[in-house]
Amino acid sequence: MKERSKSISNIGVKRRSIILSAALRAFADNGYKGTSIQMIADAASLPKTNVLYYFATKKALYSEVMQSILLKWNSSFDEVTADDCPAQSLANYIADKMETSRTHPYSSKVFAIEIINGGQNLEESVKEDNKIWVKGRIAVLEAWIAAHKIEMLNPEYLLYHIWSSTQHYADFSSQIRQLRGREMTDEDFTEATNTLVKLILKGCGLQVPAQYIS
Repeated sequence: MKERSKSISNIGVKRRSIILSAALRAFADNGYKGTSIQMIADAASLPKTNVLYYFATKKALYSEVMQSILLKWNSSFDEVTADDCPAQSLANYIADKMETSRTHPYSSKVFAIEIINGGQNLEESVKEDNKIWVKGRIAVLEAWIAAHKIEMLNPEYLLYHIWSSTQHYADFSSQIRQLRGREMTDEDFTEATNTLVKLILKGCGLQVPAQYIS
C-alpha cells in the first residue's frame, strides 16, 4: 500500500512539474491574458481536467509560476552585508543574473511581460517582498559609498542597470540571435558576463576580480 501511495505521489509531482513548465512557456509567449488553461493543457499533453486538478484556476497556476521564478532569482547577493567585498559581491551578482538569463530565459520573459503590463497580476505579498529586498540592498550599497569603498552614485539606479543589462540576454534573445546569426554559446555568455562585470565595476571605481578577467 505504501509503495502504491508513493508511486501516486511521484506521478503527481511529475505532472505538476510538466504543467508548470508548459505554463511558463505559454505565459512567456502569450502573456497572462493571452494564455488559457486549454493552451497549457495542450502544451503539456494532458487533459484540461488534469491541469485543473492540480491548479483550480489560471490565477493559481500563474501565481505558482511567478513564485518559482522568484526562487530561481535567489542569489548570493541576497545575503551580502556592508562588511563584504563590494567588487566580489557585485561581480558574483552580475554573474548569477547572467547565468539565470542563460539557463531560464522564459522565466525572465514572463516577469518582464508582467511588469511591462503594470504588474496587475502580481500578488501584493510579492510586490512587498521585492520592495523590502531592494531597500535592503540599497542600504548595503549606501554603506559601501559612505565607507568610500565604491564611487558616489545612486544605488537604486545601479540595481536597475544590473537588471536591465543582464536580463537583456533573456528578454531580447531573439534579437541577439538575429543579429549574430546563431545562438549564443556558453563561451559567448562567459565573455558577455565578463564584459558586463568589467563595465559595471569600473563605473563603481572597483577592481575586477581575477576570475572575471578574460
